Amino acid sequence: MLLSNPGFAVSSTPHRMVFQSRSHWTEAEANTNAVIKGKIGLHQIVGSSRNLKFISRSVSEGEALTEYDTPFPNDYIDLLKQAKRATELALKDGKQLMEIEFPTAGLGSVPGDGEGGNEMTGSMQLIREFCDILVAPEKVTRTRIFFPEANEVKFARQVFEGVSFKLDYLTKPSFFEDFGFGEKVKMADRVKPEDELFLVGYPYFNVNEMIVVEELYKEAVMNTNRKMIIFNGELDRIRSGYYPSFFYPKLAALTKSLLPMMETVYYIHNFKGRNGGTLFRCYPGPWRVLRRMGNKYFCVHQQEKMPSLKEVALDILPAA
Repeated sequence: MLLSNPGFAVSSTPHRMVFQSRSHWTEAEANTNAVIKGKIGLHQIVGSSRNLKFISRSVSEGEALTEYDTPFPNDYIDLLKQAKRATELALKDGKQLMEIEFPTAGLGSVPGDGEGGNEMTGSMQLIREFCDILVAPEKVTRTRIFFPEANEVKFARQVFEGVSFKLDYLTKPSFFEDFGFGEKVKMADRVKPEDELFLVGYPYFNVNEMIVVEELYKEAVMNTNRKMIIFNGELDRIRSGYYPSFFYPKLAALTKSLLPMMETVYYIHNFKGRNGGTLFRCYPGPWRVLRRMGNKYFCVHQQEKMPSLKEVALDILPAA
């Protein structure tokens, strides 16, 4: 379940390296004189390394890879299957607030590669496909899917035609929205007693949307048996301080109120440029920084807690 490319690397010390290939992991010996060669297409390169000593997923003889060393997905079908499995394991472990985040303009894309409207439309279709494989038939009518605003629900009804998921919205635009005001929608009035799962799709276009998500969580999920999934919410904008706290105090406050309660169950963030790579996580596995060489991905770093994007870009990838 991998996107892969050829590459080369030279090691000055012996290693047994773990490489990721299409649907499995393979091992290759590297020593002082060994060079792993391959043709590199410029359109395929994400990152390269000349020294394997920085690769952290080395294993000793007989060491087995764990069950949760999930390979990078080959396509969106693989991705949704992985996200489904990760979500099921998180639900089994009692997680109540979950995040799924990945690029929609291509598995190797970064934010901004795709036009905003197209990315949202892509997310809507992927939400439909994800819900189709995650939610059991008898739970469909107990699943409520929230889109950013009321107008999107009209389009969503076409995408979700033929299924009985409940389609809803977070905000209802008004004439005053251009001046920073929106029509208040009380979230407690939008849910029904039989609702069991809320999935919130891409609440990032308007800064008020994530504030409403927190309201939904506090009023209708917290202290209940309900679960909530935020799907492609671009929460890294909030984590990284993209919105200055002076101008957006409520949004900035989410880093201390809502986000610490959230489990990121599936995550892909790509870094382009000379020190390119990918931050990848599939629950309950660790956070891994991957580098793509040739037709393989390999891990250059892993840790239990999510590293900041700044840390990955400025410290981890340059050192690899």
